[in-house]
Amino acid sequence: MQIHEEGFLPQGSQQNRLRQEGIRMSGVRSSIVQQKMYGRITSPNFPKVYPNHKEKIWNITVPKGYSVRIYFTHFNLELSYLCEYDYVKLSSGGKTLAMLCGRDSTDTEEAPGNRTYISADNHLTVVFRSDYSNEKPFTGFEAFYAAEDIDECKQPLDTKPLCSHHCHNYVGGYYCSCRVGYILHENKRTCTGELFLDEEILSYLQHPLKSSPDNNIREKAVGFHFHFFVLPVCLVQLGGGSQG
Repeated sequence: MQIHEEGFLPQGSQQNRLRQEGIRMSGVRSSIVQQKMYGRITSPNFPKVYPNHKEKIWNITVPKGYSVRIYFTHFNLELSYLCEYDYVKLSSGGKTLAMLCGRDSTDTEEAPGNRTYISADNHLTVVFRSDYSNEKPFTGFEAFYAAEDIDECKQPLDTKPLCSHHCHNYVGGYYCSCRVGYILHENKRTCTGELFLDEEILSYLQHPLKSSPDNNIREKAVGFHFHFFVLPVCLVQLGGGSQG
């Protein structure tokens, strides 16, 4: 798991001056790489009051086949309409999962409470932002996250099942298998049938399928791709008689 943290940097000449002097302060950009499947993140100065005019970003990455599960054990931010001032934003897969602020949810704002959030893939971005001033002492947040195995078998691919027949999930991935009498296609997802037919049966199937007494053959022919092998039939006539 890799975690990268980015702090808020002052702009203009002040930024250049701080860089030249090499002064370390709370606003300087920092980066942390941590090889863990779980961890803890907090607002700046937690459990004390968080500073004004601060932005911090955590980019959390876990191995493919996993998602990131996160929940909050403490949450106390300034409340504003649609969380436009102070907020914590969770995003994954190019979409915003939640925009959080306040202490309790309202009709237009969301606070996490006991809710758990799960990333869409193996990446989760957490953004903390505070505006230029707070009139009350807000203590920020504490959150814990962990890598969680994704059950790919429960996630359809383009509205279709991931596997034609059987889907097996394991930690970090999945695989498909087929029912007896079928083989797994090279795409590792589709099952195809393999039948051995004689010429009489093959001739019967070459007629329009509507001539079948039921729809079983039609359904199978439409639903699966069959490989036909023609086995020639040799007729040997044995005769006997007296020789002159």
